[in-house]
Amino acid sequence: MLFRNRFMLLLALAALLAFVSLSLQFFHLIPVLATKNGVTSKNRKRIMPDPATEPPMMDPVYEALLYCNIPGVAERSMEGHAPHHFKLVSVHVFIRHGDRYPLYAIPKTKRPEIDCTLVANRKPYHSKLEAFVNHMSKGPGASFESPLHSLPLYSSHQLCEMGELTQTGVVQHLQNGQLLRDIYLKKHKLLPSDWAAEQLHLETTGKSRTLQSGLALLYGFLPDFDWKKVYFRHQPSALFCSGNCYCPLRNQYLEKEQRRQYLLRLNNRQLERTYEEMARIVDIPTKQLRAANPIDSLLCLFCHNVSFPCTKNGCITMDHFKVIKTHQIEDERERQEKKLYLGYALLGAHPILNQTVSRMQQTAEGKKEGLFTLYSAHDVTLAPILSALGLTGARFPRFAARLVFELWQDREKPREHSVRILYDGVDITFYTSFCQDHHRRSPKPMCPLENLVRFIKKDMFVALGGGSTNYYEACHKEGF
Repeated sequence: MLFRNRFMLLLALAALLAFVSLSLQFFHLIPVLATKNGVTSKNRKRIMPDPATEPPMMDPVYEALLYCNIPGVAERSMEGHAPHHFKLVSVHVFIRHGDRYPLYAIPKTKRPEIDCTLVANRKPYHSKLEAFVNHMSKGPGASFESPLHSLPLYSSHQLCEMGELTQTGVVQHLQNGQLLRDIYLKKHKLLPSDWAAEQLHLETTGKSRTLQSGLALLYGFLPDFDWKKVYFRHQPSALFCSGNCYCPLRNQYLEKEQRRQYLLRLNNRQLERTYEEMARIVDIPTKQLRAANPIDSLLCLFCHNVSFPCTKNGCITMDHFKVIKTHQIEDERERQEKKLYLGYALLGAHPILNQTVSRMQQTAEGKKEGLFTLYSAHDVTLAPILSALGLTGARFPRFAARLVFELWQDREKPREHSVRILYDGVDITFYTSFCQDHHRRSPKPMCPLENLVRFIKKDMFVALGGGSTNYYEACHKEGF
């Protein structure tokens, strides 16, 4: 009898502990990490290096896995988090297109055999993939500004074309859209159920991979959306600079930055020997191989778990890949240290940041247009914005990266508005140049919109030096 009572007591205690553990996990008081290929979900989405969890030495394979952003790993995000008395009033999302086929081919090697058709029962899966394809087949060309109407709405080639969005890329953005839907629509009711066309603002460059990425995210965000309410604007420049693209000083900064890249590569003897070995394998001059940007093809093969090419002279190996990827990481690190890229970034990102803050100000004044803004773009769009905001520790934009600006209204003081900035679901607001010391100077829990406005309208030009007070003056300043 005593044994039975002890057994029942232990059983009850075990049940209580299990309940407490599940409750803590449910309320996110203790972490639950899903693991795939040895990389945890927490690590996979980290954008600021953390010495407590990062590999002790720079690991090019680890960094490449982060860059691939393979779907299927559970992800938590901090989008939509604010004190209870704040109301979300607008969201501005910048995305990099999803996983794509290479832009360059390694000469004298067989093209990677990757299927770009969208098949519901093929990995990576998504519950809405088949419905997405069906909805895209109904899409009218009238919903796009010229020349976007001439682009396909989804990939359909059994052998991908150069630069084409893959099924992985579509799934990445269906997941992004679904995540944002759960937060911004289901939780915060950002848009009403009968939302109007003017409450969305959608822009994309003229590449099929950016248009299709934008459509995938939009479908995840607004499943079976009404085509009559959707209008994608064409942005000719990857910097999204609209009518403010002519900037001589920005181009000078870019030339200096490219010169820095060239010198770094020239001084890397291990990299040069690697290129020479690879050129011998594929039987072409080293200069021709280097010009083909082989890391682009190798990254695609790596992300899709396809073997590197072989010839009668041997095989390109993981060691070759590691050397080139390591150089990329070192280049990124030196780029942040030398500050030449910062000058380019400040001038390159200013037009789109200025447009974003102007939209926020209009919303703060009570206008109901552009409550959800989406810019479907490239790595060369997001990277300057991150640098311009002072986020020197942020990783280079991965496939399907997302950078989100949130505008919040204080219900207790309706005239006051605050901003949050998130990169791949991580709140980076207090890492930015304009809000990194906010807690030391103010008791307010959120970063005031005025900080961002002052940064865009004034402090970006102060950072450039030279006494310029506006974008035109800064761009046309003589002497580098």
